[in-house]
Amino acid sequence: MNVDADLAALREFLAANGLDGYLIDDDASDSDQRYVSGFTAPDPYQTLVTDDGVHLLVSGLEYGRASAEANADSVTRRAAYDYQQLVAEHGQYEGRIRTIAAFLADHDVDAIAVPRTFPTGTADGLREHDFTVTVESEGIVTDIRATKTDWELEQIRASQRANEAAMARAEELIATADIEDGILVHDGDPLTSERVTEEIEITLLRHGCSLDDTIVACGADAADPHDRGSGPLAADELIVIDIFPRDKETGYHADMTRTFARGDPGAAARRRYEVTREAYDAALEAVEAGVTGADVHGAACDVIEDAGYATLRSDPTTETGFIHSTGHGVGLDVHEQPSVSPAGGELQPGHVISIEPGLYDPNVGGVRIEDLIVVTADGYENLTEYRVRLEPMAGDPR
Repeated sequence: MNVDADLAALREFLAANGLDGYLIDDDASDSDQRYVSGFTAPDPYQTLVTDDGVHLLVSGLEYGRASAEANADSVTRRAAYDYQQLVAEHGQYEGRIRTIAAFLADHDVDAIAVPRTFPTGTADGLREHDFTVTVESEGIVTDIRATKTDWELEQIRASQRANEAAMARAEELIATADIEDGILVHDGDPLTSERVTEEIEITLLRHGCSLDDTIVACGADAADPHDRGSGPLAADELIVIDIFPRDKETGYHADMTRTFARGDPGAAARRRYEVTREAYDAALEAVEAGVTGADVHGAACDVIEDAGYATLRSDPTTETGFIHSTGHGVGLDVHEQPSVSPAGGELQPGHVISIEPGLYDPNVGGVRIEDLIVVTADGYENLTEYRVRLEPMAGDPR
């Protein structure tokens, strides 16, 4: 990874609190670990941030790859501290603790900060060896990750291009399906949520991306924002498609939602679509550096409430209307800082956020429109190049 992370804020925290280093003990499924180390491995490894650099402790199995790929100033094998011998003498747990302790001592570290997710067993073991272990409770690395470098923005753009190809395939299937007895039919079989999801996943794989879940939800299913959808897709109903893939090599996510309808979903559904589109436009217009995520969320709520629909702002108990926040940060995690919600803080240049207002009612269906944007000094750049249109079309989606 070539993220070139700026860890100055973390080092300032260490200095202000009289701490020698910051230690992460996790595998690369932890995004802070992946970000700081610039390395991925399926088993836990240790990353230490000190004044003089970033230092990794890895198994012999990962040493060669870590030496070549990691954004680290040094990479050390566990064998350098007689790891296997320590395990043989003291058992797996204590041998591992003694190895980490030797690694820390090798870098003149006695007092460390650790993330909130740091393993309790590792922390307790190090304390028993007279290390001071302090939890860094503010999530400094997560906050650093919120502001994307130019390299990161390129990775997110690439993921969104793959996402757009997948959405175009889904839209094409819906646009070209026949309608038989109110059901969409493709190649003689009902066009199901599962079939569209499969085509989405295949398209993403061909573009180097994958995803664990996606949403292709129709009718009442789409009125639950996180219902994945199932069964045949119907004509004259709203169909919400939300795709949030991750690039398999870089780990960076994309996110996009579109709502389609084959046929006529009715006046109530069409009005909800237009109001959602207006709320989406209003939220985008509100984005610029210095405003808060709460301000942007409020702009979307204003439009929806003025149109006569409930939001959680106007009615915290509502189960219909706009029942979620306007957006969230996107990067190595599909949901990360900053938040575009009632609690959202100040937006800064380089923040990548989703804008995704929606309206939901089981009697009508669900509508959601979502783009991925990057905040700039005087506004935003839309990282999404996909048309916003209720009636599905085949062909170029721009």
